[in-house]
Amino acid sequence: MKKFSEFRVGDSFYSTCSISDKELEEYLKFSRVKNAFLEDKRKGEQHLVSGRAALSRMEGEFTRLSQIYGNDIILVGTDGDSEWGNRSTRFLKPLYTDQVLKLKFTVSQKEDVDEEYGKIFVDYEGMNQEDETVLISKKNIYRIKKEPPR
Repeated sequence: MKKFSEFRVGDSFYSTCSISDKELEEYLKFSRVKNAFLEDKRKGEQHLVSGRAALSRMEGEFTRLSQIYGNDIILVGTDGDSEWGNRSTRFLKPLYTDQVLKLKFTVSQKEDVDEEYGKIFVDYEGMNQEDETVLISKKNIYRIKKEPPR
């Protein structure tokens, strides 16, 4: 795992994942999302993954990276991008269950908070197996303890 002092603006980390039908069903049940379009399930077909489910998985994958896991880190917000009217996330293409999602996480900003904590701002990018960008989320802000637990 990296310490706060070791993170640099421009550092990128990579992962891959997919979301199964069962995982999507569990997410929709937990989140209580009610959307007829997402509930249209035909046997033997891949199902559309909600954007928030994909974003949630991306954040989960970020926290599991070897460079991150073990740190005292928590998502504290999103600032968005001034070029997007301060919106933080864009869903650009549909993602379906069991499709491979290639993830890139880039440190876009770093700030000291106090003696004990700092902040890293992380941009997410998700691409499908055809290398088409599915999702971009900018300035996800994480508070991180400067000295990780031992």
